[in-house]
Amino acid sequence: MAVTDTQSATALPRGVIARLRSMLNGLLGGSGEASVTRRLAGTIFVIRVVSAGLAYLSQILLARWMGGSDYGVYVYVWTWVLLLGSMMDFGISASAQKIIPEYRTSGEHALLRGFLSGSRWMTFAVSSAVSLLLAGVIRALSPWIGANEIVPLTIGCLTLPPFVVANTQDGIARSHDWMRLGLMPQFIVRQALIIGFTAGAFALGFHLGATAAMLASAGAVWIAMIGQMVVLNRRLEGHIEPGPKAYDFRGWLAISLPILLVEGFYLLLSYTDVLVLQQFRPSEEVGVYFAVVKTLALVSFIHYAMSATTAHRFAEYHALGDKPRLSAYVAHAINWTFWPSLAATIVLLALGKPLLWLFGPQFVVGYDIMFVAAIGLVVRSAIGPVERLLNMLGHQHICALAYALAFVMNLALCVALVPHFGGHGAAAATSISLVFETVLLFWIVRRRLGLHVLAFGKRDS
Repeated sequence: MAVTDTQSATALPRGVIARLRSMLNGLLGGSGEASVTRRLAGTIFVIRVVSAGLAYLSQILLARWMGGSDYGVYVYVWTWVLLLGSMMDFGISASAQKIIPEYRTSGEHALLRGFLSGSRWMTFAVSSAVSLLLAGVIRALSPWIGANEIVPLTIGCLTLPPFVVANTQDGIARSHDWMRLGLMPQFIVRQALIIGFTAGAFALGFHLGATAAMLASAGAVWIAMIGQMVVLNRRLEGHIEPGPKAYDFRGWLAISLPILLVEGFYLLLSYTDVLVLQQFRPSEEVGVYFAVVKTLALVSFIHYAMSATTAHRFAEYHALGDKPRLSAYVAHAINWTFWPSLAATIVLLALGKPLLWLFGPQFVVGYDIMFVAAIGLVVRSAIGPVERLLNMLGHQHICALAYALAFVMNLALCVALVPHFGGHGAAAATSISLVFETVLLFWIVRRRLGLHVLAFGKRDS
């Protein structure tokens, strides 16, 4: 249902306003661990918002400079880079927030030093090998791939190794509460470089097609990763005492691979809609849907901020055996995920048409899709970062199963709905799957941990 009255759409109940005002006061003050967490989460959120602004600007410029068809190809290829690049680190970027706190707590400094260097070399070596293999597969399948997609896909393969290493370094940095170091290279520097490179090419009169845009994106990923590596190494030298290194690759993978399943199914759930759209609908429609997703990204950033801030603390409190502290911290994380997400959703829906118009007048047709897509995001935010809680407390397998079931549901619904309903069908399929995933995760945490992980209602102490 479209919003026709902006003022009524943005008017929040008094109780919600009071709760948000209380949250703002808590965010700005206090010195306890909850206040520190809120400030760290606030830092992450600001970084993601600035990043979203840069990404939004870059997508607007690319859509206008490239045209609908080339832009659709670029979105398709970049989606594959995001999907594969986020999965090819074996889950190390997420498991680092479990492994590093446990090594610190137990005093296993040799293993800690080994992990800080060995994890990055391992992910770089394997991702490079896989990227070369994928490039060969693309060449072999070239007769069945669109001629305008072959070169951008090949460039995308060359983008994967630095993308994977950057994710690994992000996890290491966040485990030390270095949020800006973990996130800014990927989300600020990289986006700024993409804008700079593509704007330069356009100003010089080059044809800005999908190939040129992917070259700019690949260069930006490599430069941002190398700069992050230099700074991270210097910070670690001043934080970790030099000494012998021990490498427990088998142990790291034993922890990481189940988490990889969780992350992998989550990413598949996140990108299935775009990938299925590309198969059944024109590239122009893919571009419109992608613009809708980008517009609603602010809501998911809030969930991401709390997940990135709290995961290693879940692991730390669990390692210490402090269940009351863990329970209170979980409740805090859920509260600070849902209410800001709800407020952000209302604002974005009210401003949806002018935001989509920035991409071009033809993108406004996706406005009503926003309302369908927003349902799943809001429902999912009501249980906060519980998937990180399950992963950090050793319940990776059941969490992976929940995500797998949600992904299968999403894929089946997308295949059934997208050919007939296009972007509306993709948004409906994703929202239904997110609601199913939310209910399933709530039930799992209730049964396994005895916690009421919901932003409202009675919560266990």
